[in-house]
Amino acid sequence: MTPQRQERLKPLLDDLPPGYVADAAWLVARGIDRKSILQYAQRGWLEKLARGVYHRPDTHRDVGGGDDWRRLVLSLQRVMGLEVHVGGRTALSLHGFEHYLSLGAETAPLYLYGVVPSWLARLPNADRFETRTLTLFGGSRTGVDGIDNEKQSSPSQRRLNELMVSTPERAILELLNELPADESFHNADMVFEGLANLRPRLLETLLKECRSVKVKRLFFVFADQHDHAWRQYLDPDDFDLGSGPRALVEGGRLHPRYDITVPPELIDNMQSPESEDGP
Repeated sequence: MTPQRQERLKPLLDDLPPGYVADAAWLVARGIDRKSILQYAQRGWLEKLARGVYHRPDTHRDVGGGDDWRRLVLSLQRVMGLEVHVGGRTALSLHGFEHYLSLGAETAPLYLYGVVPSWLARLPNADRFETRTLTLFGGSRTGVDGIDNEKQSSPSQRRLNELMVSTPERAILELLNELPADESFHNADMVFEGLANLRPRLLETLLKECRSVKVKRLFFVFADQHDHAWRQYLDPDDFDLGSGPRALVEGGRLHPRYDITVPPELIDNMQSPESEDGP
């Protein structure tokens, strides 16, 4: 290999670890011209996943096969520097609430929030990805945090493997935003059952940033239903819950406190004032 080609290849070796993905624009920005990209692909230093999308081959893992979605998302976050995070039901699953959700990890959609490149739709198994904007929280990334994906010993490798994911506090609000079209009340109810350790201060911030009256009203419907210890620190009157009734579920019943239609069982199972204050 000529010294000039070695110099062009060095940014690729330094910045794109084996198995990680980048697009042609990212490669060109690092001094690898499009002719060199084609040559690298011919020599096996890069593998084409779709038009304009490549990854460095990894003999141990198959990113292009769709069975390693984490490595693909880490490529967007840690290699390309895009503001993308895993959220909603996918984040709740990663935080250990999978057994409360009706779909298993192998078949459930994968929820990504933020600036997602258009080429994602061209990759194999791209139909598993459900992409959403950050408008639910007005562009804020409050409640997005890193979790170590592979527990590597090297600090640099830990940083590379730190998947940016919604905390449970943010993820449950993202999940509620999918009701009723793309998520079920049963799933939301089951997940709430396990949310005993949420942080009320973070919830307070997220609820104030949340732009959806529907989500905030549903949050308090379920929060009242399960009455975890953190619920006492949140006063619905402190948040903008809008005005007037909201029709959400056909054939549902209007919640007497939060003015939103929900499945009848959520009202039938409500705690009465007497059960809270005593006879």
